[in-house]
Amino acid sequence: MRVIVVGAGVLGTMHAWQAVQRGHEVVHIEREAEARGASVRNFGLVWVSGRAAGEELATALRARELWEEIGATVPALGFRANGSLTAVTDETELAVARAALARPDAAARGFALLTPDEARALNPALRGDLLGALWCERDAAVEPRTAQRALKDALLASGRYTFLGGREVREVVGERAVRDDHGETHTGDAVVLCTGAWLGGLVRELAPDLPVRRVRLQMMQTAPLGEKLTTSVADADSFRYYPAYAGPGLDAMAAAKPQPPVAAEHRMQLLMVQRADGGLTIGDTHEYAEPFSFDVVEDPYEHLTAVAEGLLGRPLPKVRHRWAGVYAQCVDTTRVVHRERVRDGVWLVTGPGGRGMTCSPAIAETTADALEW
Repeated sequence: MRVIVVGAGVLGTMHAWQAVQRGHEVVHIEREAEARGASVRNFGLVWVSGRAAGEELATALRARELWEEIGATVPALGFRANGSLTAVTDETELAVARAALARPDAAARGFALLTPDEARALNPALRGDLLGALWCERDAAVEPRTAQRALKDALLASGRYTFLGGREVREVVGERAVRDDHGETHTGDAVVLCTGAWLGGLVRELAPDLPVRRVRLQMMQTAPLGEKLTTSVADADSFRYYPAYAGPGLDAMAAAKPQPPVAAEHRMQLLMVQRADGGLTIGDTHEYAEPFSFDVVEDPYEHLTAVAEGLLGRPLPKVRHRWAGVYAQCVDTTRVVHRERVRDGVWLVTGPGGRGMTCSPAIAETTADALEW
């Protein structure tokens, strides 16, 4: 079988990976020279902890297994099973963590509630004031800026993979074929469009009522910390963002402890993960109403810096990079992904939202199973 994959972000690359692993030939087309969108502008987190029970959690857990398997095959992914600590600093936050620990799926997520001493024993870099921390053993991380490149190199080594960068697919031609802006037609047995936040042009023509929206975020990365951050780290504002923590405890926390105005305005949480070079990737914000700002705003960075320094108990290293990114999210956020047959043999797969990096291996596996590759 010959599979045409359009889009070289993590979702498209994982579809290519699934096809090649199953013995098929892949032509992979990307409008940029290489992935430049949300897939390289994220934390690199494989984030199981806050996922909604049911399909979303099952997808994340399966993806976590696949990431570990792929990471063993492609060491350059930088996969590490580092887990995460969500720091709590008062009793209302602690109550939310206790409620999470009481969930029937807490063991599947690898949840444990740690004392301050236990949290610091696990991650000595957390020297700030803590009342405890929610540990999630199943969370993990990869290197987002290089992961797609590493996967591409491994795919090229198979001999059944062709990468065509710098080509924008302009139209679907007949059945199971696309034409790019070089005038070349690519024909296969199946076409999978994983175009990320690019929802106009061909995508709008093929799916004019697409139930997907775009979300913009801001993030930053520091110089090397100078010590090991042994786990990924979140603050208790992440309880407000992830569906697993919804319930009376979260309602009480929200009532007793409103977010600071800048955090509320920008719908913020703190997530922090250490990169291979020792720097920290820190974020993030969420902007839903288009047209999006074209510049980055400094106030959220100041807030994130203060929260991170409070947990670390020390100043952050110099910030070396700031950026914005845009990803595609299903309007119905309970849906893991939007998968639609837009022509005979042509499928559009989009809208995983902030779950894209986490869930893409399992999403691609489900597509491959459904299409019987």
